Amino acid sequence: MLASHYYQGKIEAGCDEAGRGCLAGSVYAAAVILPENYQNELLNDSKQLTEKKRYQLRDIIQRDAIAWAVGIVTPEEIDKINILNASILAMHRALDQLKVRPEAIIVDGNRFKPYREPISNNREPITLPHTTIVKGDGKYLSIAAASILAKTYRDDYMNQLAQEYPQYDWLSNKGYPTKKHREAIKQYGITPYHRKSYNLLGDGQLSFDF
Repeated sequence: MLASHYYQGKIEAGCDEAGRGCLAGSVYAAAVILPENYQNELLNDSKQLTEKKRYQLRDIIQRDAIAWAVGIVTPEEIDKINILNASILAMHRALDQLKVRPEAIIVDGNRFKPYREPISNNREPITLPHTTIVKGDGKYLSIAAASILAKTYRDDYMNQLAQEYPQYDWLSNKGYPTKKHREAIKQYGITPYHRKSYNLLGDGQLSFDF
């Protein structure tokens, strides 16, 4: 059973992202606030779950959460600010949209930038305490929930793009660098959704003629 919280006595938001290693598509992140002492034995790192189970859990998370939101950073933005900064920005955008304001943040991984609350009429914005947790999506329920939301909403997005560009096999690879995806880039070139700052051909250099 994953832990229900990291910070004692605080409204805590868990954050995670999906799509960081992809060659194409936006990076998605989610922020989730679960009820105090929430329990769900089925929640786990999204990578450890089947696709069917992820979507089942998405409905449960959205029903049970005190607040949840998804943030998106586009391929164009990724190319400008790099994927690490884009992943953190996506998490900040998700946090901005939460209907309930958190008092602390826990984040999957080991990198994050301080998050300052949006300006509010009710109070001065503050920088929230945060903690990064390596493999946090397998340790804390709210991070696991965020990983599931980020993954499923990004999969929905890539499935839509796949209808427009079926040759890249995005229905199966979701934009990740599979052999079939890279062969399609060699044959057909790139789309507006590819990340031009990435090594798209997998040859060790940014050699593709854009």
